Amino acid sequence: MVEPKDSGQITKEKIDEAIKALKEQKPKERESVSDRDAVRKMRRYIEKLTSDKYGYSYDEVSEMLKGLGINLSGSRIKYLLGEVRKNTRRREKRTAPKNTTSAVVNSSKKKEPSESAN
Repeated sequence: MVEPKDSGQITKEKIDEAIKALKEQKPKERESVSDRDAVRKMRRYIEKLTSDKYGYSYDEVSEMLKGLGINLSGSRIKYLLGEVRKNTRRREKRTAPKNTTSAVVNSSKKKEPSESAN
């Protein structure tokens, strides 16, 4: 088993400097992204091309992208778009305000037991 090297005394000043240095770090730029992220970023353009107005198929969009070095099949693009849409809908439902009518109904139900006690 290899013993860890002794880093000497770690002072509060060193810790404060280290924290400051770590906080200042920017996220690394990634050279490549996942298929899902790529489709998410190109979503509006793919949807525009595959709309009735433009009339391109997903396979035709796939061929366009292959010419740019992005190898995704038409069916994969269609599937990933569906996943992105589904996740967007879920996110919108989570952030939507709750129905205020149910809050009024719930508050009136809470009052009933106290009224029967009187």
